[in-house]
Amino acid sequence: MVTRKATKSAATTPAELRDLMWKAADKLRGSMNSSDYMNFVLGLIFLKYLSDSFDERAEAIRAEIAEDGFEGQELEEELEAYLSDPDEFYSASVYFVPEKARWGFIAQQAKSGSVGELLDAAMREIMDANPRLNGALSEIYNRENVDQTRLAGLIDLFSNADFKAMREDTGRSSLDILGEVYEYFLGQFAAKQGQRGGEFYTSRSVVRTLVEILNPVDGKLYDPCCGSGGMFVQSEKFVEAHGKQFQQEKGYEPSLTVYGQEYNDQTWKLARLNLAIHGIFGHLGDRWGDTFAEDRHAGENFDFVMANPPFNLKEWSRRTDDPRWNFGVPPERNANYAWLQHIWSKLNAGGSAAVVLANGSMTSNAGGEDEIRRAMVQGDAVAAMLVLPANLFTGTAIPVCVWVLAKDKSAGKRGTSERKGEMLMIDARSLGRMIDRKTRVFDDEDIQKIAGAWQRWRGTDSELNTGVYEDELGFCKSVTVEDIEKQEWALAPGRYVGSAAVEETGEPVDVRIARLRVTLAEQFAESARLADVVQKHLASLDLPDVPAEVAATESEGA
Repeated sequence: MVTRKATKSAATTPAELRDLMWKAADKLRGSMNSSDYMNFVLGLIFLKYLSDSFDERAEAIRAEIAEDGFEGQELEEELEAYLSDPDEFYSASVYFVPEKARWGFIAQQAKSGSVGELLDAAMREIMDANPRLNGALSEIYNRENVDQTRLAGLIDLFSNADFKAMREDTGRSSLDILGEVYEYFLGQFAAKQGQRGGEFYTSRSVVRTLVEILNPVDGKLYDPCCGSGGMFVQSEKFVEAHGKQFQQEKGYEPSLTVYGQEYNDQTWKLARLNLAIHGIFGHLGDRWGDTFAEDRHAGENFDFVMANPPFNLKEWSRRTDDPRWNFGVPPERNANYAWLQHIWSKLNAGGSAAVVLANGSMTSNAGGEDEIRRAMVQGDAVAAMLVLPANLFTGTAIPVCVWVLAKDKSAGKRGTSERKGEMLMIDARSLGRMIDRKTRVFDDEDIQKIAGAWQRWRGTDSELNTGVYEDELGFCKSVTVEDIEKQEWALAPGRYVGSAAVEETGEPVDVRIARLRVTLAEQFAESARLADVVQKHLASLDLPDVPAEVAATESEGA
């Protein structure tokens, strides 16, 4: 076994490790597109994690052999026998890494000029040795467009990540540290890719909000468009924070099992790695696939569904006779109501779901969506509507809403309050804080305020259920089907919760009016100045004369 000591510049804290890894990504940015270098770097992080975990287990085996009285050459021979037995690693929830796939071997050969070939071979050997990883790793390191010199430098840089020192300093496992790094990188890559990053990454604030609403401690959790698996990772943290078991590899059945499907092949691989690096065994199907065309979990029903589907998807596999359309056939050019009905159909008798969609889904009348929405409300399929503020999503300022669906709103396992014929409206647009000019985040208090209102309204067994639910002007209100009918089946919470009470400033009314009149006059003057500037610029351009009939029409419109 080859051991490579960290250099003086080694990363010894999670923050240093994130910085080191991100600098490594920058080394490849100029030579390939963003999606390629994302897969490159995340694949290397995963390989480094596997090797470090393998080495850590190997050291533990060495210590066990020494305790049995073996030493010297006899100890090394005994150790070699154990290192070739995959079961010695599987029993400790560690993936087996064949000798030539181990980081130490690859790092030693990095300057040979064939490091890409070594890495591709390592990925193949790891998948062959670990069936759970079959199809999850990419053989992309020996392509013609890969600069092998830069790749060798990347290997050397990654070798400076000293996980042993980090474990000792923080008291955390390599798994925890690498899981944090992987999540960080997904967020960073999503930010770099702008709006496209939303295809594989949902902001942590949004995911945490969904998890706290659904309270998925035990049962079966499903995501029909799982992206890189962020919903599952956050659910793992929630489950373990509540003292329950999650990871299946440790020899016990988890309290929560996860199921997912993803249409994009590269994103499906990201999800496989994300779950593996967090020690989660998820049922993601044997390959990627279109949820509408081929449901990988047909016949399965779930206790919880969390999803952030592609907004307003225009190209999708639509069949008018699909049995999932319980409330009406969705329009051809928008899949929003197809996602909602697919998800509702996958819930078991007491199941609930939280689905992120574009705000237009709350009020749209196109293609019969208003009739589907009316049928869903009358059928008691919608339990709550939550509207979120802008800037929570990577690469876009678009505000979104969350549909909370339920198969049964009567008092029972998921809540002690009888809520048939009722719905909770929550307007959270005023919550959160901007951490830069493009990004808003929720603090713990924001998430607790939102989820707490739901938990009290539903009467759930949750620490956020702190007492009797009460409407809060400008934030939340419990409404009836009759209330919604009066609003012509629109589900925008702002129509129901009212306006929050205006804080008293102490400024006399006449003084405030005078001040506002001055401000308004200044704004009118600035508007006139800008209009004059635009007119002068237009006059300086060599433009054709406006036809008389057009000029007449514009004059009438004015």
